[in-house]
Amino acid sequence: MAVRNAQQHGALVIEGPVHPRFAEVLNGEALGFLEDLARAFAPRILEALEQRQVRLERFAQGETLDFLPGTASIRAKEWKVAPLPHDLLRRTVEITGPTDRKMVINALNSGADVFMADFEDSNAPTWENLIEGQLNLRDAVRRKLSFDDPVSGKQYRLNERTAVLIVRPRGLHLPERHLSLDGAPIPGSLLDFGLYFFHNAHELLARGTGPYFYLPKLESHLEARIWNDVFLAGEEALRLEPGTIKATVLIETLPAAFEMDEILYELREHSAGLNCGRWDYIFSFIKTRQHDPRAVLPDRSQVTMEQPNMRAYTQLAVRTCHRRGVHSMGGMAAQIPIKNDEAKNKAALDKVRADKLREVRDGHDGTWVAHPGLVPIAREVFEAHMKGPNQLERLREYVNATAADLLQVPTGTRTEEGLRLNVRVGIQYIEAWLRGNGCVPLYSLMEDAATAEISRAQVWQWLHHGATLTDGRRVSPELIGTVIDDEMTRIEREIGTERFRSGRFPEARTLFEKISTAPRLETFLTLPAYEALERGLNEAARESSR
Repeated sequence: MAVRNAQQHGALVIEGPVHPRFAEVLNGEALGFLEDLARAFAPRILEALEQRQVRLERFAQGETLDFLPGTASIRAKEWKVAPLPHDLLRRTVEITGPTDRKMVINALNSGADVFMADFEDSNAPTWENLIEGQLNLRDAVRRKLSFDDPVSGKQYRLNERTAVLIVRPRGLHLPERHLSLDGAPIPGSLLDFGLYFFHNAHELLARGTGPYFYLPKLESHLEARIWNDVFLAGEEALRLEPGTIKATVLIETLPAAFEMDEILYELREHSAGLNCGRWDYIFSFIKTRQHDPRAVLPDRSQVTMEQPNMRAYTQLAVRTCHRRGVHSMGGMAAQIPIKNDEAKNKAALDKVRADKLREVRDGHDGTWVAHPGLVPIAREVFEAHMKGPNQLERLREYVNATAADLLQVPTGTRTEEGLRLNVRVGIQYIEAWLRGNGCVPLYSLMEDAATAEISRAQVWQWLHHGATLTDGRRVSPELIGTVIDDEMTRIEREIGTERFRSGRFPEARTLFEKISTAPRLETFLTLPAYEALERGLNEAARESSR
C-alpha cells in the first residue's frame, strides 16, 4: 500500500505517494544528497530562469541576437574538451524514449549504440512515472530489468549486449511538485539527475561504463556553468574523479546556437558534445522572436532542415564540435513504420534515408531515431559514408555561419491545412499528456512535447501578427475557434466516440485554445499542463477513494 501523507526527510518534504518499492530510491542517503543539491543550486536555477525573461524583454525592445563580444576569446582560442570514454566514441545510432519498463527493455535491445532514457519531453511528469522510471533504470543498470506483459503473455528480457545508457533529466524550467525544500518545489532537473546519479554512478563505473546525461533546453553558457557545478558537486559527494560524468547538450534553443563554443568550454571536463534538437529549436525560434512580425514562420511542415537558417545551425554545430574534439549528433527521425500500407511505408522510410544521408554528409557523428524499426536504416546510411566510429577528423573549417544566417526566416506558405494540423496534433498530444503519456504516436510519427510546443506557438504567432493564409483569410480568434470545433469533430470520428468521451479532450481543448489565443506567449506548454495533470490525478484519486 502507498503512503500518501506528506513525509519529512531533513528539510525535504515528499508530497507524493510512497509505494513499497519507491523507498529503494527515496532512501535517507539519496534524499540527503538531493537536499544538498537543491540547497546549493535551486537559487541559481531560479536566477537563470529570471535572466531568460529579462533577455526576452530586451528582444521585445528591439535587441537582436548576436555572438557574445565578451566571450570572443573563447571562440578564438584553440582548446579541446577532455577525452571521451571508450563507450561514447561510437554513437552512430541513438534511440530515445520514456522510462517505462517495456520501452526501456526494447530500446536497450534495439541494436542502437545508445539509448537516451527520457524524463523530459517524452515523459509526462506524474510522480509514478518519475519514480518508477528511476527504479526501471536502476534495475537496467544492474541487468535485473524484466517485464511480463499481462495482456499478451510475452516476456521481455535484456539481451546480453545492450545500448549504452544516457539519461535526459528535465529542463531547468520544470519544477518537481512532489518534493519541496523550505516550502518551495525543487527543480525537476535536480531530482532526475540526482536520483539516477546517486544510485547508479558507482555501479555503472564498475560495469565499464559511466554516468552519462543529455542536457535539454539550455539557453546560455551560464546555464551550462550551473550544470557543470552540479556535476562537480555530485562527483565530490560520491568521491569520484572530476570529469567522470559526461554530458551532451541539446542545442535546441535559438540563443544557445550563438553560444556553442562557450557551452562546450563551460563543460569541457564533462562534455560529450552537442546534439541538434531540431523541433524544440523551431519552437525556440518562434518564442525568441515572438515580437518580430518579420519572423512569422510558414507551415511547420515547410520548416525543413534544408531551410537556410536550419542549415546554418546544424553545420555550425558540426564545425564547432569537431574543432573542439567532440561529437556533433544529428536530429530525430520521428517516423514510425507504417503497417498494411506498403507505399506509405516506403515513402516514410525514404524520408528517413534522405534525412540521415544529409546528416552524415554534413559531418554529424551519429543520429537519433524514435522507433527500433529505424535503427537498421539509420545505421546503414551512416556506415556507408562514415568509415570509422565518428567523423571528428572532418573539421569543416570553411563553414562560416553568421548571425544573419542563423536569424534568416524560413520561407514558405501559411495554409489552412497547416493551421488545422497544428490544432489537431496539439490537442491530441495534450490529451495524452494529461493522461500521463508523454510519447504519443500520431499520424505515423512518434510525437513528444516539442511538437505540441511548435503547434501551439505557431497558432499564437499567426494570430498575434494577423498572418494571412494562402486563401486570403487573416488568422483571427474566430477562425481559430471554428477550426478547433471542426478538428474536435474530426478527432472523435478518427478515434471513436467511446475513446473520445473517456479521455480528457475537453480539458486539452481548453488548454490549447487558452494558450494559443492568450495576449502573451506562454513560455512552456508543460508548465500550465503540469498543473492540469496534477488536478486530474488528484480528482481521480479522490473519486476512487469514495
